[in-house]
Amino acid sequence: MRIAGVDIPDKKRGEIALTYIYGIGRSASVKILEKANISLDKKAGEWNDAEANAIRGIISEEFTVEGQLRSEVQLAIKRLMDIGCYRGVRHRKGLPLRGQRTKNNSRTRKGKRKTVANKKKATK
Repeated sequence: MRIAGVDIPDKKRGEIALTYIYGIGRSASVKILEKANISLDKKAGEWNDAEANAIRGIISEEFTVEGQLRSEVQLAIKRLMDIGCYRGVRHRKGLPLRGQRTKNNSRTRKGKRKTVANKKKATK
């Protein structure tokens, strides 16, 4: 089943299946299912057409999801980089921007280790 341009897994519970859509987490999926009067335990493959259409309508009216949300996030990051604030500079350099230490960790942001050769000590 496709909702908001994403294939929803049929064998998972509705609460979990909706989280496959970018921009919808667990709490939002619970709210959507409660608003559509669908049981949280009902699997996504068991939804009938009326229930699926109700979910599609709620998502399109109340949530920013997928491509539109991704573009909003990218524009927000671009704005930070353009004004040159601290977070923008950290984005530009590819470093963590929420106060983490970078001496030992932060390999996710910094990438694979780049070994720096050390100078040979001058002999006396």
